[in-house]
Amino acid sequence: MNTIGTQSPVDIISFIDEHNSINWNAGPEELVQRSMEMKMGQLSNNNVLAIDTGKFTGRSPKDRFIVKDEITKNDIDWGAINQPINEVNYQKIKYDLIKYLKNKSLFGRHCYACAEPEYKLNITLITEYPWSNLFGYNMFLRPNTSELQSFLHEWIILCAPEFKISSPEKHGINQENFSILNFKEKVIIIGGTGYTGEIKKGIFSVLNYILPKSRSVLPMHCSANIGFKNDTALFFGLSGTGKTTLSADPHRKLIGDDEHGWSQNSIFNFEGGCYAKCINLSAETEPDIFSAIKKGALLENICFKKNNEVDFTNCSKTENTRVSYPIFHINNIALPSTGPSPKNIFFLTADAFGVLPPISKLTNEQAMYHFISGYTSKIAGTEEGIVEPEATFSACFGAPFMPLHPTVYAEMLGKKIEKEQVNVWLINTGWSGGPYGTGNRIKLKYTRSMISSAMNYELNEEESETHDIFGLKMITKCPNVPDHILNPINTWENKLDYTNKAKKLADLFHVNFNRVIQSTNSNLMIKSKELQNIILGGPLSK
Repeated sequence: MNTIGTQSPVDIISFIDEHNSINWNAGPEELVQRSMEMKMGQLSNNNVLAIDTGKFTGRSPKDRFIVKDEITKNDIDWGAINQPINEVNYQKIKYDLIKYLKNKSLFGRHCYACAEPEYKLNITLITEYPWSNLFGYNMFLRPNTSELQSFLHEWIILCAPEFKISSPEKHGINQENFSILNFKEKVIIIGGTGYTGEIKKGIFSVLNYILPKSRSVLPMHCSANIGFKNDTALFFGLSGTGKTTLSADPHRKLIGDDEHGWSQNSIFNFEGGCYAKCINLSAETEPDIFSAIKKGALLENICFKKNNEVDFTNCSKTENTRVSYPIFHINNIALPSTGPSPKNIFFLTADAFGVLPPISKLTNEQAMYHFISGYTSKIAGTEEGIVEPEATFSACFGAPFMPLHPTVYAEMLGKKIEKEQVNVWLINTGWSGGPYGTGNRIKLKYTRSMISSAMNYELNEEESETHDIFGLKMITKCPNVPDHILNPINTWENKLDYTNKAKKLADLFHVNFNRVIQSTNSNLMIKSKELQNIILGGPLSK
């Protein structure tokens, strides 16, 4: 029998198999009850468990590591996002973690990721807290009885919020908390943080590594829905761009709200639930999410009014208040969570500079460029020190979870778009008539009309203009949208100010794109014609 702390991946499996105090596959009611008994939460007036995640109310990207070994050393895009840790330090941390958990009462769950059976990934989740396990029930896919009887370990997650490393520097990490992925052992260890998103994004990172390499599946940080004509649409966008809002459509069924794979001929959800922001949530603005917050959901870091009513406007704990719930809490969903290859892809950006067109049709090369860029903007007042709009770029609209170089994913996207003849659109959900503080946010009803018209083939590409600076094909006529706002310069009083601001943003695109492409950490050989085109000139070359 292997002892705890040896180099063998059997260590954790043996620990799990021999541990007599693991409560396996408890249902939501039991996990809520145990959380209340342990004084770890509070019930809202509609019987939803609300917990505080402690010191960390969001992910801690500087404390995420990947074990650098013979499997990963040559293809991970090592750097500030994908930080390496050596095997010796990983084994030290794992040894101490298992020793810490050895005599504790724990909560175990068998679950899986990927709604497409061919790509199913079995997950065993072991948690110190009952509510962390409830998060796993909500967010991962739930095996049926027969699947549980034949369940085999594939990937294992150990999550211990109260376990902290007393000497981080001696263990090769930055501080007492950590999230570490080991692709050789197929293990994720999480300690020192109660933020449940580390569990979800750990598995997302795993899929973002293994699916492109071994299965030719493009993993995507996007939402997806499907219409009655069996037409799938994908929505990419960073926080604040409207991804969740715009993918929730009463006339279309939700496939999933955050993580998907694109195989040879299908789109499939990685998850079995949704993890939505709650700040300023209301039944009027987000009816689907609001109604999904019912018994079995898990609220994080929220505040209460009187009588245990949730105060969604209160951000005194964090702006990142959250709720997780199983996808069946949403009424209008696709069953199973799959669909055919998409007909339309929407890149959403909240441009606070106020210079990008409300809707543009992208070429294949432009689609790859904007996918690599992953642009949106922060606005003045949202963070200390931001006094004017600030460009934010996150490659593939999800850089913190992408272990491979961004061009690997972009090249896959370009090939799939070309093969399936997908329409790709850049949608500005941000400002018009001037930057944030001067202009106005583009009305949601106009954005909805543009997206609906694109999906219903109501836009005539002949009625378009090419943007002088960004090279984008701007649609100039759209049902239920005023013509004059479709070319953004029309909405600015001072046309020279518009041109100068647009050139400034274009320069920021160039700087970011060159930084990504010239990364010394990439081992990728640029071979495709499309990638060569966007590197040599690209859609912002003017």
